[in-house]
Amino acid sequence: MCNSPNIYIFAAQNFELKKIDRMYLTTEIKKEIFEKYGSSATDTGSAEGQIALFTFRIKHLSGHLKKNRKDVFTERSLVRLVGKRRKLLDYLKEKDILRYREIIKDLGLRK
Repeated sequence: MCNSPNIYIFAAQNFELKKIDRMYLTTEIKKEIFEKYGSSATDTGSAEGQIALFTFRIKHLSGHLKKNRKDVFTERSLVRLVGKRRKLLDYLKEKDILRYREIIKDLGLRK
């Protein structure tokens, strides 16, 4: 086992994870995500902010699964997060197609 845990910092432009020391999702990173994609740093309920946060977590878990292929619990968490993000995207698509298209383009999602 590794003696030093890893921390990741967030680059809001393209969801890059950079290894530092320990936790990958800190309150500063969450605030940065919600400032960029929500209406403000404290607007944690907006669909765009939640979709961006889920995308960040999905990218982190995907990287973890590439190294640890037999980690079934992380794989289950990843599938659940993708489902949650898909539901929010479907909701946003029904309510406001322009916001949906904008968040898809900003996050670089497949559609």
